[in-house]
Parts: sequence; C-alpha cells; structure tokens
Amino acid sequence: MKLHGLQKMTLLDFPGHVACTVFLGGCDFRCPYCHNFELADGTAEPQMDEEEFFSFLGKRKGLLDGVAVTGGEPCLHRELPGFLERVRGMGFGTKLDTNGHHPELLREILERGLADYVAMDIKNSPGKYNMTCGLDSREGAGALPGADLSRIRESIRLIMEKAPDYEFRTTVVREFHEAADFEEMGKMIAGAKNYYLQSFTDRDTVPFEGFHAPDPDSLKKYADIARKYVANVQVRGVE
Repeated sequence: MKLHGLQKMTLLDFPGHVACTVFLGGCDFRCPYCHNFELADGTAEPQMDEEEFFSFLGKRKGLLDGVAVTGGEPCLHRELPGFLERVRGMGFGTKLDTNGHHPELLREILERGLADYVAMDIKNSPGKYNMTCGLDSREGAGALPGADLSRIRESIRLIMEKAPDYEFRTTVVREFHEAADFEEMGKMIAGAKNYYLQSFTDRDTVPFEGFHAPDPDSLKKYADIARKYVANVQVRGVE
C-alpha cells in the first residue's frame, strides 16, 4: 500500500494522543469543497511505501503514541486492516477517518479491534447527500455511482455499536447546509456519543471557488438543533 502523505506530528487529529497522520489516496466521493481533492481524484503522487513509513514509526517510539489514517478514503484499500494491525503491534493507538461508504471493511476493522477511534463524516441530509458529495451530476463512462445511503446508515450503526470511541462530524458549508438538514442528520445519528460541526475553511487545495463558511450564529443554531438528538454536540473552527 502506497502512502500519499505523512504529517509527522499532530495534537489535533487523534483526540487524546500525540500522533502522526497518514494520508491515503483515492476516494469514491468528489466533495467540491474537499481540502484534499488531489488525493481524492488520484492526481497526487505517492510519497512513500509502507516499509519507509514503518521505519519512520519505529524511530518515533516514546515521542508518538498514535497513528491517524485519513485520505482520500482509507477504506478503499483492502490492505488497510493489515496496516492497522502492524501499527498496533508496534504499540501505537489507531484512529480511522472514513466517509462511511464501505461498511464491510469497517466491520472487519472494528470486529478485529484495529481502531481505537473512528471519525465518520456525515455529509448532509439524505436528500442532499449526492449533491454534497459531488456525485449528482456526473455523466459518462468514468462517472462515479451515487452514494448508497444504506451503506452510510450501516456504517453509523457499526460505529455506534462497535467502536471503542468515535465521533461523527459535518463540515458546514453555507451553500450546502440549512437548518432543516440538521434535523435530518440528527435523526440519522440519534443517540450518538459525539457530533462535531466544523466550519468550512477555504484553501488553495479546494477544487472549486464560491464556497463560504456559515456565520457563527447559524452554526450555533445548527448545533442546538442537533442537540435534540445527540447529547454532546460541539462546534469547531469558530472563535
């Protein structure tokens, strides 16, 4: 398995851990506001192979205590469970980011105890899911299929039942989200442990222009709506 990036240290990506973050390439979504679109669409070149990474990790014992795996979409890689198992065998905790569209591999990872923490994106309310994932207007032989909401719901169920610790999160974009969406998303994850709303931040790596962060009052309103369904709802990215 090729690694497309490595952040050598982070205090943010894996709650409660001093970690490094591994970036894997490829994604079956094309979210137009994605910060890592070059990973999603395959244009980013691999940066290292597994052996290079594990050589790095072996030198970080005592400095790091966790590895966060993100993308792209890590669960596109069938080798992922073996990778996580090897990380854990070296004494490091593991955190997995996922879009929730691959419940079969997620189930294997959770049932084998290979992820200490799972973070799953909830993109939008069901009726706006494909639009938000950039899958609603693709055509031609190279088109990606639309998101299967049954897979999203199954991943939510698996995480809530089997993950040792977890969060659901939504990147809130003014052009995509409104109050009614948080009613629907709240229902999708009703009873969950943690739900984070994170404000969109524009960057050079975002593939399309014209997206904006919601205003702080709207974010607080959305969080209040979600609290009807999830006890711990927090807002990220707002001072």
